[in-house]
Parts: sequence; C-alpha cells; structure tokens
Amino acid sequence: MDITDRVVVITGASSGIGEATARLAHARGARVVLAARREDRLAALEKELDGSVAVTADVTRAEDRRRIVDAALERFGRVDVLVNNAGRGLHVPLADVDPADYAAILDLNVGAALAMMQAVVPAMRERGEGAVVNISSGTSRRVIPGLGAYAATKSALNMLSAVARAEWAGDGIVVSTVLPTYTESEFHDKLQAGADRFRGPGAGDTAEHVAEEILRAVETGVEEIDLPRVG
Repeated sequence: MDITDRVVVITGASSGIGEATARLAHARGARVVLAARREDRLAALEKELDGSVAVTADVTRAEDRRRIVDAALERFGRVDVLVNNAGRGLHVPLADVDPADYAAILDLNVGAALAMMQAVVPAMRERGEGAVVNISSGTSRRVIPGLGAYAATKSALNMLSAVARAEWAGDGIVVSTVLPTYTESEFHDKLQAGADRFRGPGAGDTAEHVAEEILRAVETGVEEIDLPRVG
C-alpha cells in the first residue's frame, strides 16, 4: 500500500515511536489521525502536522476507541491504516510482579490492541482493503530476566497479529507486526512498574528508524519485521 494520501490512525502518537511515525507518514503525504492521552502534546503535534486530526483518548476505554475511529471517518471518510502503537512496559522480576500491574499492561498491550483492530475492521472491510501494523517487542523472542511479564503480553499480541492476518486476508486487510527490541524514547521513563536497567550508551534504536520500518510494513505488507538490538 502506497502511504500517499492514505488515512493513517496512530495510537500512542504523543511521543516516541508513535510521534515519529506520525511525522514520517505526514511527510510522505498521508493524512494522520493522532490518538493518545496527553492532550497538550497532541495539540502541539496537530499544529505542526497540517491537516492532521488529534483525538485525546485512552485506548483501554471503548468510548474513546469509538471516538478515534469516528474522528477519522468524519474528517476523511475512511480508515486505511492502523498503527497499533500504544503500550506500556513492566520491568520487574517475575517473583515480584504485582498482579494488578500485570492486569493493567495486559489490558493495554493486548486487550486494547485487539479492540482497536476490531474498531477499524468494519470500515476497512467496506472498502475491501486496509493495513494494520501492531507494534510488538523483540523481547517476546528473547529470554531477558526482568522483562518476562512484559514480553508475555507482546507474545500474546504476536499471536493476535498472526491470526488476524490469516482471518482477514480475504477482506483485503493486511496485518503486520513490527518488533523493536530497544528504542530510545520516553517509553522507558513511564513504566507500569520497575526501572529501566537495560539502557546503555548506543544501545538503543531511534524512533525515526522504527517509524521507517513501520511504513515499510504498510508499503510491502510483510508479515513481520524483527529489529535487532542496536549496539
């Protein structure tokens, strides 16, 4: 799918990978719908990206998910691409994981991601085409002590992506998964619990490079892009 003139919905768009993806998609001629919880950050980005639409939303809420899709349909008449990027980390050894913290990231990283896919499917089916890119994590393919609970949520997202790709292929909807291993962004400063013990000089990929790979997934329809750790 050529990204030019496409309507691209991006969750978690106020910073990091989501913001970088919004900037890159806009620069390549897409019409972007920005969704995140931080209204001030979204408003500033909306002003920068001419013609974009910002929706302050918490994707764990059904009414907010509806508002995101409704905003895209009302402004642009369709949804061509969903970049399912909203998520949160949990950097705690398994013996110390609080079940409430785990339930919270399951709700966001898995439940809300599935619900966002479901929210855009009707509009995509109606047009007979669409692309979904789910942002997973390379930690789901690696054994890293301290990240097991977080990685398990991303492993679940990997399976949802794979099954959705098979189930929706007949509708013209292509589902891809991008798995960054470590990206320099605010993500690591806003964990559900725990602390970032994995950062080191030169250890992180850039959000801009991950954004390039996300748009490559849209353009090629490749099933998966697993990005290695940098450094």
